[in-house]
Amino acid sequence: MNNEIMLVISVFIIYGMVLFWFYFFRENGLFGFTVFATITANIEVTIFIKAFGLEQTLGNVLFGATFLATDILSELYGKKYSKKAVYIGLLTSICFIILSQSWFFYTPVFNDGVFDSFKTIFKNTPRIMFSSILVYLISQIFDVYIYHKFWELTTKFTNDKRKFLWLRNNMSTLISQLLNSFLFTIFAFYGTQNLKTIFTIFLSSYTIFVITSILDTPIIYFARYLYENDKLKIKSN
Repeated sequence: MNNEIMLVISVFIIYGMVLFWFYFFRENGLFGFTVFATITANIEVTIFIKAFGLEQTLGNVLFGATFLATDILSELYGKKYSKKAVYIGLLTSICFIILSQSWFFYTPVFNDGVFDSFKTIFKNTPRIMFSSILVYLISQIFDVYIYHKFWELTTKFTNDKRKFLWLRNNMSTLISQLLNSFLFTIFAFYGTQNLKTIFTIFLSSYTIFVITSILDTPIIYFARYLYENDKLKIKSN
């Protein structure tokens, strides 16, 4: 199966996961998804592929889904909950770095067949993940801030808090992901990749984020429908 098809499939699978976690566990499910996505995306980002004519790292779709999770939390539960998800993701990354790097202080048995493979996978993890931690914090907090700013503006002009969900969702994500793509590419890969490759990684990452941001719009509308349907059931009972 080629990379392009795999990327398209991964979008549906990952967004399906967001809805799955939210459907069964609501806000706690989105916190749980954030933990899963943060760890997995930071492992995936060490893998380079070529798809749609661009060199890129894996993890972009999954990392982009964390912005969807915080936007859903912002829309349905408020800024306090979305910031809580950001801090959960931040602490998850820090704990994972500490634990994963501690593995290399152990001495494996002579017939161990896994240790060297783990070293190969995670030897560059500290730089990538420290970069990810810093950029994640900056871009996610910025995303929450922009989301609520756009919400204030649309509410002011329409006197309706429900309208223009698509606008605040897409604009906050597109702006914050531009910041995220630029900072992460520079921090994680400058000095290890040539400038042409770095620019290609930035361009491909942001292109994917633009596409996934547009595609996640029906997801946040459906999440709001589920949330409001729950509230109606509670009132009717």
